[in-house]
Amino acid sequence: MTDKTSAPKSSVTRRTTLLGMGAATGAGILSSVSPGFVRYSHAQTSAPIKLGFECHRTGIGASYGRWYERVARAAVKIINEEGGINGRPVELIVEDDGTDPKRGAEVVEKFATQHKVDAVFGTLFSHVVVAAAPRAGELKMPYLVVSEGTHVSSGSLNRYCFQPGITDVRSQVTSVAPWITKNLGKKVTMIFPDYAFGYDHRDNLPPAIKAQGGEVVEMIAVPPTETSFTRYLPRIPADTDVLYHIMVGPAVLTFVTELGQFYGSQRPQIFGFIDSVEAVDLSTPQLGFLDGTYFWEGMPRYAQKDQSEWDKFYRTAVGVNQNGASTADPKDIATYAHMYGVWETLFTIKQAMQTAGYNGPQDKAKFIEALEAIETFEEGRDHPQGNKIFNGKNHQVYGHQNISKVEGGRMDVVHRTSIEDGMYEVTADYTKMSL
Repeated sequence: MTDKTSAPKSSVTRRTTLLGMGAATGAGILSSVSPGFVRYSHAQTSAPIKLGFECHRTGIGASYGRWYERVARAAVKIINEEGGINGRPVELIVEDDGTDPKRGAEVVEKFATQHKVDAVFGTLFSHVVVAAAPRAGELKMPYLVVSEGTHVSSGSLNRYCFQPGITDVRSQVTSVAPWITKNLGKKVTMIFPDYAFGYDHRDNLPPAIKAQGGEVVEMIAVPPTETSFTRYLPRIPADTDVLYHIMVGPAVLTFVTELGQFYGSQRPQIFGFIDSVEAVDLSTPQLGFLDGTYFWEGMPRYAQKDQSEWDKFYRTAVGVNQNGASTADPKDIATYAHMYGVWETLFTIKQAMQTAGYNGPQDKAKFIEALEAIETFEEGRDHPQGNKIFNGKNHQVYGHQNISKVEGGRMDVVHRTSIEDGMYEVTADYTKMSL
């Protein structure tokens, strides 16, 4: 990275941050630029670079979609205040896919044929990604997802699909498995959603636990639209040391409530993926049962004691307070553990397009090759979650993971993994596919 705003934390001052952002006449970090202030005359064309944001505005992913869109608009605002990409303004075009696979493919088609965007980004739910990615490949449309699924990293998609802003499930569970078996226990029962994202956990956690001398003793798949879980809980073996849960959808409060009723005070250790309570207020009475349990977080919801300058800046830019809620409404809880991936993806698009000298659709191949040539991201304003390694062969980024403990209605990080903890042998190589 050559952007001064991505310098190491130790070199940051308010002055250098402002200068690196290209802020106008020393104005505040997030000040609005008056109309006509930014000049695009040095670009070959003043036409905007169009980025299609495939958003889960409705459906089971709506809480994520709402925050993903807020992050996207905040990042695009900064990019445009600094002169856009290659001297051209960025235009954000949003389409709702309803968190539905069929509509996801249709949205990609609409972006390509009607809106004629330069790239599509932002898709989260795995079943939508898996359905839409093939169409993106057929249309030769760069498709940058913020999903966590292993579909990109496994090589099962195509050369136009990337995941540069957030780590995949395989990397995540490989990172946290040693801590789980060392600190919580070796006999693990899994409860996971019965669709692609859940299958990533089903397929990758057991070998990661086994590598640490443990065993997954039961795997319980639950439809993501389920509204009651009482018929599933009796399947948890009595000798379970650790209950590993990854739930999504509208009934997470019901899940935790029924889990508490099932176990009472006699429960195993519990380790969850934050997806189970994303956008949910931990002070909700039903969640009292979670006190003393642990969660994986990509980016900690609650500002930590060692909070970085980049996290402070990012929270302000996207309108999130120190407790992970909207600054406008403390009851509106952010999907903070995931949504940073949208921010980082947009700045990655900017970096690759600048490297490629991108001027239009005729340069899409150069854009793809520029993405594949990226090797590292340094922690900074553009990558506030932390430094990362990018593998240009399987189009996947690798970074740090956080394990947090629930205590007193908040979560605090008790362990942060290294990038190396989540590395695994890469067999996919998209660069061998034609453009």
